[in-house]
Amino acid sequence: MAWFKWKHLILFIGVILLIVWSIGVTEFDVRKFSQFSNMLDFLSNWFPLNTSVLPTMLKASLVTLGMAFLGSFAGLLIALPVSLLAAKNTAGPFYGAVRIVLSFVRSIPEIVLGLMFLTVVGPGPFAATIAIIVHNASVLSKLIAELIEAADKGPQEAMKAVGARPLTGALFSVFPQIWPNVLSHYFYRFEVAIRTSLMLGLVGGGGIGQQLFVHFKTFQYSTVAVDVMLIMVIVIVVDFLGSRVRQYVM
Repeated sequence: MAWFKWKHLILFIGVILLIVWSIGVTEFDVRKFSQFSNMLDFLSNWFPLNTSVLPTMLKASLVTLGMAFLGSFAGLLIALPVSLLAAKNTAGPFYGAVRIVLSFVRSIPEIVLGLMFLTVVGPGPFAATIAIIVHNASVLSKLIAELIEAADKGPQEAMKAVGARPLTGALFSVFPQIWPNVLSHYFYRFEVAIRTSLMLGLVGGGGIGQQLFVHFKTFQYSTVAVDVMLIMVIVIVVDFLGSRVRQYVM
């Protein structure tokens, strides 16, 4: 039959085999949820909330927010010019080398970058911020480069026809097309940076992530609840502001 193709059957069997293999290596077993009562007992220790630490946690939250904002915004500023060197239609001879470098940097987890910079500048928010900048710059460069490659060629050809240089042509023909999507990627990476700053707090990056680690380690679960609630509020507010900015720009 026309609808039947052997490659589809082979692909389906391959996916099934991968699922079975993944279940084996991850020890995936839904029967373990029979101990779900342990989770309920754990969560019951979160209440009542220890609101006495709220002023301190608010200050730590602002540090985390500052790390995430600066890390993502500086990463975007670096990514905008680098993305031109990572897109096929604007990079010229630099395309292959820039792509390899971006892939290499992007493959390094943020927590490893944090540990690397921590040995240079010492523990604290500065090391975590630099790690977020480096990782966000590499990720956003790739995402923006793909947007540049997918942009409508018509305006680019028009700029070439009037004698515009490649960089000028990209600025006035490509970026106006992709700017709303660039902002969408930026705000998503901003949210990711907030969560990343929490992980970097585990290795001395400061902010609410470091406080969360200390409270977990010392079994202060009613304070952990306050930390989690503040993190949720930050992410929700950033998501709301990001959607409003995208609506304004589009």
